[in-house]
Amino acid sequence: MSILTQPSEAIQRRLAYLLLRVAIGLSLTGHGLVRIPKLDAFRDSMTEQFASSIIPIGLVSVVGLVLPVAELVIGLTMTFGLLTPISLISGALSMIILVFGSTAIENWSAIGDQLLHLIPVIALLAFPRFNTYSADHLWLHRPLAAPIADGAGR
Repeated sequence: MSILTQPSEAIQRRLAYLLLRVAIGLSLTGHGLVRIPKLDAFRDSMTEQFASSIIPIGLVSVVGLVLPVAELVIGLTMTFGLLTPISLISGALSMIILVFGSTAIENWSAIGDQLLHLIPVIALLAFPRFNTYSADHLWLHRPLAAPIADGAGR
């Protein structure tokens, strides 16, 4: 049985996990990458949108500056599977904050998109055993020391 033509069920699950993790990670990375060069404009747009909301404008301003950087960092770590549980939890919390923000300004249509990002993040968090194609897996399964080739030290 060839891995390319008929991968085992275990390999399919690992590949599915990888592809989903990379897709969500790249989405978050892209959000951060396009917003960071125009960080002030992004923050100003957010403070304008939230001017009449229940959320203090100072908090909105801080989130407007931090969110793009967080999206970039979370997205990159998620894409490469580095500190995966932390990046998934951080990603989920970011989405939850965005859902609350959208609720505060009654932007009901945005909530659906945010929940669509949240669902696969939660699914990835629920199945860590399939996260084998990742930097985490490489790090945890690296040899602790190079084997001694000449037999010395026996």
